[in-house]
Amino acid sequence: MENTFAGWKTGDPAENAVLSDVTQTVNAVDDAILRGDTNSATLAYYRQGKALVSAQKWVRAWLDEDLTWTGSTRYFNPKVKVADSDTAAVVYCADESKAYNKNRKTGTVDKSPSDESPYVTYSTQLKKNSKGVWQTTEVLSKRGDKTCAP
Repeated sequence: MENTFAGWKTGDPAENAVLSDVTQTVNAVDDAILRGDTNSATLAYYRQGKALVSAQKWVRAWLDEDLTWTGSTRYFNPKVKVADSDTAAVVYCADESKAYNKNRKTGTVDKSPSDESPYVTYSTQLKKNSKGVWQTTEVLSKRGDKTCAP
């Protein structure tokens, strides 16, 4: 499992701090899927509210299917808006064309082509907590959105 984040530095320290924590929340979700842990402390550290609940449900769905994933996902084209000292939004793209489902029990990797677009647009809301961590509070995703698909 490998995530790459292309173009995730803007030159603005406030924006870079937001992007750094968004990177961590993406990795926390994947780590929870890999370890099969819906109650991951790292997940709860980087996500709160609706975003935490949706991530826990997402991890549970993978576990219910006895799946994890392997390969790589490329995250690109982040657009950051820092509204004030503790509120921000990030919209970004993902290319999952080199990510594959893997059966947890057998280790079998499914590389058969999917009918779904591998491109996903994510729209996120973040709040900075008292420790200075930008926690994702809401996430919306849209697969096949023309914003991210070539």
